[in-house]
Amino acid sequence: MEAIKPYKKGAEYSYTLGAFPTYELITGKKKAVRSVYVHSQYTDKESIINTCKAHNIPVLTDDKLFTRISDKENCYVIGVFDKYEDILEEDTSHIVLVNPSNMGNLGTILRTSLGVGIKDIALITPCADLFNPKVIRASMGALFRLRVQMFDSFEEYRSKYKKQEVFTFMLNGEKTLEIQNCPRTDLFSLVFGNEATGLDDSYLLAGTSVCIPQSPEVDSLNITIAVGIGAFLFTHNGR
Repeated sequence: MEAIKPYKKGAEYSYTLGAFPTYELITGKKKAVRSVYVHSQYTDKESIINTCKAHNIPVLTDDKLFTRISDKENCYVIGVFDKYEDILEEDTSHIVLVNPSNMGNLGTILRTSLGVGIKDIALITPCADLFNPKVIRASMGALFRLRVQMFDSFEEYRSKYKKQEVFTFMLNGEKTLEIQNCPRTDLFSLVFGNEATGLDDSYLLAGTSVCIPQSPEVDSLNITIAVGIGAFLFTHNGR
């Protein structure tokens, strides 16, 4: 079996670090799993071994591997999986992230999206590496319960998914988003920009532009907070 090396973007595989995201990997993307490594000092071996056996997943032991690829001392389970491609559902609502660059933010957004029930995420490239273990860790394995598809441009995304009503989140958005006036629509795409630059003015014409009201004492909200607020309002507005 191929030796597992520290993660590289160009590799054909990635891995989860920790028991919980590994269970999420097995549950959500079991066909992609190559193997699971269990540290000799792990105290709950029986559970993970039984889970792997139920899905015909090889269980291996290599304590040196944990030292080599994990920067956490309390990591006792590693799940190795082949990278894969998803396709979004056509008849669901989407979150669209335009050029997200921070891996921690991307992972947190994935976890938040799953938490509010939005399972289809479009990434406009260039963007953070979806399969970097830092993204997986920040998502707490939520990545494996979502469908995430990458596109070269927003126009490419819209050419394939036209049913969703588009709402772009911008500091200069034309509509202030409040609890009492959140738009109600069966299918929507919530579009968010890069952490540093947001969305450029061309997105004012891409759909309905909205802004989240905030104190004048801050220049903008963190992207993870903005996505959390927007996604919550659109999924809990009494439709």
